[in-house]
Amino acid sequence: MPELPEVETVKRGLAPVMEGARIVQANVNRPDLRWPFPENMAKRLTGATIQRLRRRSKYILADLDTGESLLIHLGMSGRMLISGAKVGSFTHDHPPAEKHDHVVFHMESGARITFNDPRRFGAMDLLKTETAEQHKLLSVIGPEPLGNSFDTDYLIKALSNKASPIKSALLDQRIVAGLGNIYVCETLYRAGISPLRKANQISKPRVATLVPIIRDVLNEAIDAGGSSLKDFRQASGDLGYFQHSFDVYGREGDACRTTECKSEIKRVVQSGRSTFYCSNCQR
Repeated sequence: MPELPEVETVKRGLAPVMEGARIVQANVNRPDLRWPFPENMAKRLTGATIQRLRRRSKYILADLDTGESLLIHLGMSGRMLISGAKVGSFTHDHPPAEKHDHVVFHMESGARITFNDPRRFGAMDLLKTETAEQHKLLSVIGPEPLGNSFDTDYLIKALSNKASPIKSALLDQRIVAGLGNIYVCETLYRAGISPLRKANQISKPRVATLVPIIRDVLNEAIDAGGSSLKDFRQASGDLGYFQHSFDVYGREGDACRTTECKSEIKRVVQSGRSTFYCSNCQR
């Protein structure tokens, strides 16, 4: 599932085409994705102008001039693809309609944004902009890791009563927004912290190192356009490239990249998810 860097990459790719632009026609081609679409969704979106795009955790929010916001979740295989507009150095012509093109936005500029989702684990909803943070999907989410409210004092306090492994704690969206399996594995490797260690048993100085490392990992991934492992594509259709920089994720049995470390990367399963780490470098 796309994590924060992938969703941020998609949002940034959509912004030049969607922000300040009017939707002249919205087509909704099925009644549901992960859950039913809101009532009269196509009608409520048609004619609306998108005032701004923003991201909250792994969700994209499009604030409309109607007082509503469109919430978008990409799910496992969802893509927001642009055609008929210049994206970077290229103009992508409108492709033929595909089977899994579930929602299509025809913009006044002639651009088209298509939400394609073969596995249909994605979702869309319409909510009042002024109370968006009270939505059931957003109200329980913790601070953004790239925001000012995510700092050393906050993280030390948030982890102080967590007896779960640090890997599980950092995946908890109530503690920090948007982190997923890939970037937690990479963060813990850089911090030299074992993913098996209980969160409340890590010293305050070591917890403090996590904040800048999390930000560095996320920013590097955003700069690389995210990570493309299976389905993820940027809004331009391009792949992300951060997967070429993984130190541990997906590298089970490979040599640790730490100089003079002769250990191999190990894989264990935690809460149904694969964890990759170096048992020698991460304690």
